[in-house]
This record gives sequence, structure tokens and C-alpha cells, in this order.
Amino acid sequence: MGKIRTPFFRIVVTDSRKARNGLSIEEIGRYVPGQEPSIMEVNSERAQYWLGVGAQPTAAVEAIFKVTGDWQKFKGLPGSEGTLKFATPKPAKSIAYEAAVKQAMDEPKEGATTMKKKAQEKLAAKANPAPVVEEVVSEPTATDVVAEVPAEPVTTEEAAE
Repeated sequence: MGKIRTPFFRIVVTDSRKARNGLSIEEIGRYVPGQEPSIMEVNSERAQYWLGVGAQPTAAVEAIFKVTGDWQKFKGLPGSEGTLKFATPKPAKSIAYEAAVKQAMDEPKEGATTMKKKAQEKLAAKANPAPVVEEVVSEPTATDVVAEVPAEPVTTEEAAE
């Protein structure tokens, strides 16, 4: 029963004269210890019947009956509600999906993806336009023209004169 390294046990009623793995009379529960908290399901009505007609539980099954409260009910002891822990119910997947969609809708649209460098520069330029400075163009003066004319190399003969 079960998978490798995943224990799963059946609680059965069987005749002591039969083989351990032989035919059982009735299955009255199951025990799955691999989860937190472990699963212990016992048909309480059938367990009480079999205990009432003289069935003797093994030590492991007696411990399970004590946790579920069936042993205390059979013996008339206090604590017949048992100490069985129940797992908190998991929320439905649809609720988790709806919450994720709502959270995604609340996120800002800008900056959701990383832009390429050029696109980022264009966006920055569009958002913060550079101030336009108008330059006054004046007519060139004589000093400006002189400065722009390249000087001719002076030869040694012209320098001697």
C-alpha cells in the first residue's frame, strides 16, 4: 500500500488464527503518518462493535484508538473526545488566484519592465525637456575675421628685410 517512503497503514479486524497478511474480516480505518498532523481515520461505530464482541487491538492500534478517543469510550474513561489534531483547511486555489490578480492590478504600470537604454533615454528626454537657450548671432567684426585667417609662413628673406 502506498508509495516508496510514504507509509500508509490500514486498521483491519482479522482472526488471530489467520496469517498476518491473510484475508481480513473488515477494514475499520487507516493511518497515514507522513503528514503533519498525521491522518488517523477510524470508523468509531465499527471499532466499538468489535471491541465490544471481544476483539483485542495490537499495541499500535490501541495507541491510535487512544488518540481518536475510541479506547476511552470503550473503557468508559474521561476524555472520549480524544487528542486528535486536525489540519487547518487550505484556502481554495481560486481565492488565492483572485488575490494574486487583485494585487497585480494594484501594482504601478510604470517600471513594471526594464526598458532598453535608448528607450529609457527617450522617455527621460520627453519627460524633462532641456531648456532652449537662444543665442544671438552678431555680424563678425574685423578682429574676428583676422583671427580666423591663418597666418602665412614667414620666409627668411622676408624676415631679413
